[in-house]
Amino acid sequence: MARSAARTDRREERLEWISADREAERAAFAQDVAEGLTAKPKWLPCRYFYDAEGSRLFEAICELPEYYLTRAEREILSQRADAIAALFPSPIHLVELGSGSSVKTRLLIEAFLRRHGTLRYLPVDISPTILEESAQALRRDYPLLEITAIAAEYAEGLRRLASGQDRPRLILWLGSNVGNFERPEAAAFLARVRAAMAPDDRLLIGVDLRKDPALLESAYDDAQGVTARFNRNLLARINRELGGSFDLAGFRHVARYDAAEGRVEMHLESVRPQLVTIAGIGLTVPFASGERIHTENSYKYSLAEIDDLARAAGLVVAHRWLDVAARFSANLLAPA
Repeated sequence: MARSAARTDRREERLEWISADREAERAAFAQDVAEGLTAKPKWLPCRYFYDAEGSRLFEAICELPEYYLTRAEREILSQRADAIAALFPSPIHLVELGSGSSVKTRLLIEAFLRRHGTLRYLPVDISPTILEESAQALRRDYPLLEITAIAAEYAEGLRRLASGQDRPRLILWLGSNVGNFERPEAAAFLARVRAAMAPDDRLLIGVDLRKDPALLESAYDDAQGVTARFNRNLLARINRELGGSFDLAGFRHVARYDAAEGRVEMHLESVRPQLVTIAGIGLTVPFASGERIHTENSYKYSLAEIDDLARAAGLVVAHRWLDVAARFSANLLAPA
């Protein structure tokens, strides 16, 4: 359903809003919580991290000294944005999946505006709050930028991608969000992106690389405890939206690296035996001391694994850039 912004000046004529069905999303949240917390072992989907508070906490995580991912990707884009823009001889549409605050994306927006003088940007994000804040800030800073903001999950973004187009598109999937998918699921998702791409479209995907386990674990369990608050906010969201009775102090944040699987796993561990009620879905959930809720995987890739991932999705790595410390990769994928 389209929702038009208030028309107060010519700037806002360049800003369009599209929102998904919020009632359906709330029903899906309730269903997933019920399914995940009655499973053995318990789990909750990581996509529900990103309500307004979760999005705010994630933005704080991105600035932490331990969280190298954002700095490494920003380094690549700051050095390569003009070269990336130069690969497109005519104006494009810039589409971003999981746009967040669009801070790093500004580097590409500026490069394309310098080169072509015009750009349409289509950010897709699950958090309407962070999406609206970032879109309004971008419109203030870049009057020539046209924005269609899509407040929805990836599926809606892909549906929009499948619609007609009048320009080539550069699709962004930054921040190593691909790491939240199981490896076969990542290939399947990229295949869906590939199916929506025209021959002259490209996909720029940020992928975190395999590295020292100590560095990885500290990135997901920072000294200030911001990531712990981010993880526990998932329980707070259940309290707010579904009438839950979670005592946040009763759960400990756990992050560990599984070298064999090549992934960081995040959990919430009950520090004592406890009983939690969730009135909105009529559920009572027992927890033993030490029992965990699995909340996220973050897979890391070798360069060869990235090549294999692209190939499995019907794509090929056309260009690749690394940060100076070779911790992170930006990969420009083209239809095979």
